[in-house]
Amino acid sequence: MTDTSEPKALEQARELLSRRMQLLRFTTAGSVDDGKSTLIGRLLVDTKQVFEDQLEEATRTTQRRGQEGMDLALITDGLRAEREQGITIDVAYRYFSTQRRGFIIADTPGHLQYTRNMVTGASTANAAVILVDARRGFQAQSKRHAFIAALLGIPHLIFAINKMDLVDYSEEVYEQLRAEIRNWAAKLQARDIRFIPISALHGDMVVLRGENMPWYTGYTMLGLLENLEIGSDRNLLDFRFPVQLVCRPQTEELHDFRGYQGRLESGSISVGDEIVVMPSGLTSKVSGIHTMDGELETAHTPMSVTLTLADEIDISRGDMLVRPQNLPRMEREIEAAICWMHDEPLEVRRKYLIKHSTRSVRAVISELRYAIDVDTLHRDKDRKDLKLNEIGRVILRTQKPLYCDAYSTNRATGSFILIDESSNLTVGAGMIWKPLRKPPETEQR
Repeated sequence: MTDTSEPKALEQARELLSRRMQLLRFTTAGSVDDGKSTLIGRLLVDTKQVFEDQLEEATRTTQRRGQEGMDLALITDGLRAEREQGITIDVAYRYFSTQRRGFIIADTPGHLQYTRNMVTGASTANAAVILVDARRGFQAQSKRHAFIAALLGIPHLIFAINKMDLVDYSEEVYEQLRAEIRNWAAKLQARDIRFIPISALHGDMVVLRGENMPWYTGYTMLGLLENLEIGSDRNLLDFRFPVQLVCRPQTEELHDFRGYQGRLESGSISVGDEIVVMPSGLTSKVSGIHTMDGELETAHTPMSVTLTLADEIDISRGDMLVRPQNLPRMEREIEAAICWMHDEPLEVRRKYLIKHSTRSVRAVISELRYAIDVDTLHRDKDRKDLKLNEIGRVILRTQKPLYCDAYSTNRATGSFILIDESSNLTVGAGMIWKPLRKPPETEQR
């Protein structure tokens, strides 16, 4: 059930968001050598975000390799192994800003064996820039990355047809690739798909338009990133506050203080609002919202705050504060999509640990419904396991209930990771397709 009785809180939250410079997180993806790092280097250089000594070092390194000019990819490829091989291995994060917006870029690797790194970099993104080499066409790894981006619920997918300079800036080549990609992407449940022809090496249609593609009249890459509408990407309606820590300073000034610390994963909350604690089902009202900058009347996602309540209630890490008329599902059985991230294959009936928001519970994968061929999007229902970097759909049963939503409506409470208890390694990342059958309920500890 959805509570629609908080127009004031929602209005205040939207106003606060509009006052701040919006921060857009985006990831680059695609096959090896499609130009991901070069594109980011071009964005940073042409927006004057790189220091002179960094440019000089990149130029010297390029010359030591016997090349002319400056290899823009060197600005982002920070690991020594990356510089030596000319590839991206780790996820490189970069920040830059313009007068209109701030950006956090996740430059993710293109090699198949590093697909799990791409999942990590894309998990919090508002947009995915998927590069396609105009000469080589739409490769399998680009399809894999586009599928994962859609699976992760990234709202905006931008296909950048790169290296247009190597096909003489041909409009025909661009339109052929655009039609091919659009036909393939029709099978995805993507909300917003865009296309841009670019030359990251020479800068055409990245920050400046250049003079080589007068037939393209749309945004440049930077222009599109500056103008993407991301305000609606955040869930401001469903209040979800997983408790990370119970704050008891027990100092002389605060000897009676009891606060509940965490991040608003979605929604908003105001002083005086009624809340219910899951799983106990006990109710109270918010008496204070505390931050490092002082007290607030209203807080909204994704703020980290300390909440105090009007009543003394037993609340621990892993509990969740929600609204009485807007409860998440409480489920011991869920259907989910899994990206497998470990060398040892997924095993049906094997026990794992699920880390969901601030709650960790034991679980077993009771069924592998199918594996997905990301090239054709075919569902293989005969598969018995998932190997490294493969994706499938599973049924999980948990020892204790999860307080969850479908990933399509709430990325924060609809996602989880799987952990191998014996090694403590993360082996999988999951997106809850849907909770199964049972309606919301509460349980006593």
